[in-house]
Amino acid sequence: MNKAVVLLSGGLDSATTLYFAQAKGIRCHCLVFDYGQRHRREIKSAVALAKRAKCAYSIVKINLPWKGSALLDKAIILPRNKPLNRKGIPATYVPARNIIFLSFAASCAEAIGAVDVFIGANVVDYSGYPDCRPGFIKSFQAMLALGLKSGVEKKPLCLQTPLIRKTKAQIVKMALNLKVPLELTWSCYKGGARPCGVCDSCRFRAKGFEEAKAKDPAL
Repeated sequence: MNKAVVLLSGGLDSATTLYFAQAKGIRCHCLVFDYGQRHRREIKSAVALAKRAKCAYSIVKINLPWKGSALLDKAIILPRNKPLNRKGIPATYVPARNIIFLSFAASCAEAIGAVDVFIGANVVDYSGYPDCRPGFIKSFQAMLALGLKSGVEKKPLCLQTPLIRKTKAQIVKMALNLKVPLELTWSCYKGGARPCGVCDSCRFRAKGFEEAKAKDPAL
């Protein structure tokens, strides 16, 4: 059985990616990042998802003292009820986040003998982050082939992005088909007992469930 490292944030996309990998018969090791985000609610969800899926997991704590994002600095106001199709990169962008996360994932994968790294990156219904685009993934894949022992030995680690070109509605339908425990997931940029419903992440999620004609179990 092949092994893979899965980046697990606790949200809809990463949970669907985990269950997709498991459905392929892959043994998954989940990486959960505590990087100083606004709340620990998503970490709680990620751990619950890993346990439900009976996967090994590691919580990786990273300190980003320079902040630079509304997700790291509570002095920066989170976007609320903004047009979802607006141009530009929003204040919730975390500088180099996926570069950092994927670097940790590659190190973990090579250390444990995994052949794939799965990430729930998406280029359709998302907030315009540059590190969620196919061009970035392709370039990072090329870098891994040059910078890892496995790449030099012609057994390159493969980045898997099963959701990269799917709409949020398609992801919701995929999650339902895979029987992802969506009630455990958390997408909201805020903490608290219930999702705020007005941040970009909440609204993309709501749009997906509405277009998929499904009810969100997390609500």
